[in-house]
Amino acid sequence: MTWSVAEITALASKAARGAGAPAWQAARFGQAAALHLRYGRPATELDAALSELPGGPAMDLPLALDAALAAAAPEAVVMSDAPPGLLQSYVDALPCRATATAGEAGVWQLRTEPGTPRERPVPGRISCADALIAQMTALAEKTYVPETDASRAAGAGAGLTDND
Repeated sequence: MTWSVAEITALASKAARGAGAPAWQAARFGQAAALHLRYGRPATELDAALSELPGGPAMDLPLALDAALAAAAPEAVVMSDAPPGLLQSYVDALPCRATATAGEAGVWQLRTEPGTPRERPVPGRISCADALIAQMTALAEKTYVPETDASRAAGAGAGLTDND
């Protein structure tokens, strides 16, 4: 089955929320996850990042990249032990043109062009491993409000009667 970029972004964001990430980091994870899969990077890196929540690279990478961008310098150092493909996906999701070059022991050189918008790939369909979709769906379901008799009595959904 294939998915749109928007579907993967939304599902990955909800999955990150369900795994314990704050809304801001979850949204950034969703953007990075869609690009990660769009570029054919390993789905296992996303699986591992979701499994590490509420810690790990899904929490650390947005903070590290934003700190580097806040320095307002064309070059910055980013410290991260995140998998290279996942870090690159977060860099690809930045609003400006940027590149990351691996150094030693989790040190990355980030080069940015803050005034130059990043070119985005033409949206296409994304093929994704069924296991990752199942994992993201299960985590996303943790964000849903469970149906209760009390909520039905209070008028949620169709309430106690259905007049349609």
